[in-house]
Amino acid sequence: MSAYVTGLGVVAPNGPGAEPFWAATLAGRSGVATLARFDVSRYPVRLAGQLPDFDAAAHLPGRLLPQTDVSTRMALVAADQALTDAAIDPGLFTDYDMGVVTSNAAGGFAFTHREFKKLWSQGPRAVSVYESFAWFYAVNTGQISIRHTMRGPGSALVAEQAGGLDAVGHARRTIGRGTPLVVTGGVDSALDPWGWVAQISSGRLSASADPRRAYLPFDARACGYVPGEGGAILVLEDAATARVRGARVYGEIAGYAATFDPAPGSGRPPGLRRAAELALADAGAAPGDVDAVFADGSGVPEEDRAEAEAIRGLFGPGGVAVTVPKALTGRLYSGGGPLDLVAALLAVRDGMIPASGGTAEVPAEYGIDLVRGAPRAASVRTALVLARGRWGFNSAVVVRQVPQ
Repeated sequence: MSAYVTGLGVVAPNGPGAEPFWAATLAGRSGVATLARFDVSRYPVRLAGQLPDFDAAAHLPGRLLPQTDVSTRMALVAADQALTDAAIDPGLFTDYDMGVVTSNAAGGFAFTHREFKKLWSQGPRAVSVYESFAWFYAVNTGQISIRHTMRGPGSALVAEQAGGLDAVGHARRTIGRGTPLVVTGGVDSALDPWGWVAQISSGRLSASADPRRAYLPFDARACGYVPGEGGAILVLEDAATARVRGARVYGEIAGYAATFDPAPGSGRPPGLRRAAELALADAGAAPGDVDAVFADGSGVPEEDRAEAEAIRGLFGPGGVAVTVPKALTGRLYSGGGPLDLVAALLAVRDGMIPASGGTAEVPAEYGIDLVRGAPRAASVRTALVLARGRWGFNSAVVVRQVPQ
C-alpha cells in the first residue's frame, strides 16, 4: 500500500510554514515563551509554545471567523498551504476523489469556553449558533472538506498526542481503498484559561520558568513538558496518481501501526516497542534499515526511561540516531506527530537530523544516541516517527525516501 506525501502545511510555534519551521528547527530557534494570551503570573506553569503572530483574518474569508475556533483556523491555513505546496489543480480531481482525515485532541476549547461564559453571564440567547459544531473534534475535517469541496471519505480521530499519526495512518488506508488524494494531519490549541488549567491538572507539565531548560526530553534534568499549539497538515496521494501528474514527492508513508498499553499493574510491558515493530513490518523494513527515530520524548522522566528502553531494545544500545525536535515547539497534542513527520520528511530530503532542543546530559542507562547541540549530517532514507498519547495510546509511522 503506497501513499506519497506531495504537500506540507505547517503552523508551528517556531515557524509559519514548512520551510520557515525547518530552518528554525535546524538553527535551534525555539517557539517556547511565557504564555501571552492572558495573565499567567499566578499560575504554577507559565511557558507554552505559541503562535504569537498568527492572523487568521489575513488568510481566511471573514465569514469563517465567527464560526471557527483558533485551532480550526490554524488547520484551515495549514491545509491551504499543503494544497498549494502540492500544486493541486482543482480540475484534476473530482470532489469524491478527495478525502479529509484529521485528528484533534481538545476540540474548539477557546470558542466553547467563550460561549459558556456568555451562557452563564448573559443567558442562552447570547450563545453563538456556531457553538453547535465549533467545539467538536471532527470540525477541522468538516471545515477543510467544505472549503475545498472534498466529498470523499472523511474521518476524525482522537488519541491525544498519538492521534495525529493515527490520522495519517488512516489516510494511507483510505488511499489504499481507492481514494486518490487525502488531506490529513492534526492541529490543536488549548491556550485559553480553562484549557490551561486542564493541562496543568495532568501533573506532567514543567514548572520551570526558563524556556531553555523547561522541556528537556531524555535529559537527566527532565522535569515535564511544555504544551504548545499548532501542528501540520499533509497531502497524501496514491503513488500512481502522483506519478501521472508529475508531483514533487517528499517521501512515502511506508508503514503504520498503533497499540494500546496494558492496564497498570498487569506486569506486561508498554506497547510502544510493539507499535514500532508492527510499523516496520508493515513497511517491509528491518530495524537496521532505519536511519533516524523521531521520538515521542515526553520529558517526564519515567516516560522517557520507558521510551529509551523500547528504542534500545529494538535497535540495540546507540544503534540509531534519535531526535526530539518538538523540544523547540512544545508538545502539540494531535499536531505533534504530523509536525514530526514533516521534520522527518525534510530530514530525508536534506540529509540533516535536527538536534533535540536544549537536552545536554542523557543518562547512560538510557543507551540511546540522541542528537544534541547541533544538527547531524546523515543520509536519511528511512525514518521512524513515534508518538504516545495519555491513557495508553501508542502510534508509529515509517517514512521512506522515494527513488527519483
